Amino acid sequence: MNHDYQKDIAGCGLAGLINKKKNPLSGSHIAKSMALMNDRGNGLGAGYAAYGIYPEFAELYAFHLMYDDHTSRMEVENHLKNNYHIEKTEEIPTRPVEGLGISPLLLRYFVCPLEDKVVGDMTEKEFVVNTVMKINSEMEGAYVFSSGKNMGAFKGVGNPKEIADFFLLEEYEGYIWTGHTRFPTNTPGWWGGAHPFTLLDWSIVHNGEISSYGINKRYLEMFGYKLTLLTDTEVVAYTLDLMIRKHGLDIPLACSALAPPFWKDIDKMPDAEKEVYTALRLAYGSAMLNGPFSLLFGHSGGLVGINDRIKLRPLVAAEHGDVTYMASEESAIREICPKPDKVWAPRAGDPVIVELEV
Repeated sequence: MNHDYQKDIAGCGLAGLINKKKNPLSGSHIAKSMALMNDRGNGLGAGYAAYGIYPEFAELYAFHLMYDDHTSRMEVENHLKNNYHIEKTEEIPTRPVEGLGISPLLLRYFVCPLEDKVVGDMTEKEFVVNTVMKINSEMEGAYVFSSGKNMGAFKGVGNPKEIADFFLLEEYEGYIWTGHTRFPTNTPGWWGGAHPFTLLDWSIVHNGEISSYGINKRYLEMFGYKLTLLTDTEVVAYTLDLMIRKHGLDIPLACSALAPPFWKDIDKMPDAEKEVYTALRLAYGSAMLNGPFSLLFGHSGGLVGINDRIKLRPLVAAEHGDVTYMASEESAIREICPKPDKVWAPRAGDPVIVELEV
């Protein structure tokens, strides 16, 4: 029996940067940062999310889709035509990259829901979420991997440099970028299983292992979410959507629900604070993330980084002028920002929350 193989549960690397003034940053920066952490992955998945890259279609939802074949494409496009105004349809620009496997069909659609389809108490965002859930769970061979406004995800099976080159990332400019290199631990490497995972304008990149995946998944299914990818990171994107968009929590409270203080620490809090955190733990106990993790989530208003409650996965942050950086390794930050004004390691469970100022 061969015992040479060892599962590496410390793999995966992530990075993110945000210009608080919304000044555009080339995709070449995040690609260079991620390339330095190539050894944290194994070539079975890498990806990026970018905000501000579609200014000419800023008010439209940008659907990025993967297809196994033209039959699945026809089914999805018929559904979109019946429910959305489609401003533009095009293949996502790519270039051949030596060593990269065959990709799915990759298309993007700039759309807005038809007015007569969003009825009753239904909101536009809820309608879009329902569309994503329907395509991803009911239309075989099709997968929506990005669905927000003025943002997009780019991901696949390869290392960070290969995926950045394949999607011509250097030709995009955005004010928020996240990146990821994957070392799949519990799910196979495939194009849809690479990070980031997204819903509307939420995008998640994650290092670690969510051991509470089962209960998190069942909790989300009670609210109508359909988790089809069998990966722990998917629950984070949907949980944030539930807490912030549907339940109205602000981002600090949502972070505290994902990685709450221990009960022994809550017991020591002043009465008012103790009441808040007790209520959070009681209300969102099934949404709490257990296990080792560090994650970044981008959204239309900013970028957030957070660790698990005992910091079993690395996360470093830095600032230089109007730009904030976060990454698994300080070297990945210094690769694109050699002399930051400030560098720090966020405390366990203590989120780094950066908001756009304009």
